[in-house]
Amino acid sequence: MPKRSAGLLMYRRAPRALEVLLVHPGGPFWAKKDDGAWSIPKGEYDEGEDALAVAKREFGEEVGAAPDGHVLDLGEVIQPGRKVVRAFALEGDFDVSRLQSNTFELEWPPKSGRKQSFPEVDRAGWFAPEAARQKILAGQRPFIERLLARVGEGGL
Repeated sequence: MPKRSAGLLMYRRAPRALEVLLVHPGGPFWAKKDDGAWSIPKGEYDEGEDALAVAKREFGEEVGAAPDGHVLDLGEVIQPGRKVVRAFALEGDFDVSRLQSNTFELEWPPKSGRKQSFPEVDRAGWFAPEAARQKILAGQRPFIERLLARVGEGGL
């Protein structure tokens, strides 16, 4: 059975074009990665859990804000490694300087016996569609395209 994740792609209508909120994963593995490393806030869920409820919960845990409003279902994609990701879009705004992510523990450096705590998300940013296509994990790029098909490149 493949792993399943659900997430929210928040968007806002900026003066010149639509922008989407992406997050950068925390921890040493991702520290020096940028293009192709960003993601929608998301997390795994079990069979029988409500995907939208999970997406909202994970957004709150990774970003530190409780999302609310009308959502658009952007469907699913299968990422490398066979993980199935379900996404929803939500119009909203978030001040990225207020990012408050949950943390995880990892043995670091490897084989040192020392555990260190890292934020699950170390930064967030608003990106116009062209930049977002470059920043987001390739497997999640279809969510941007689906959102644009629903609301338009200019967000009108």
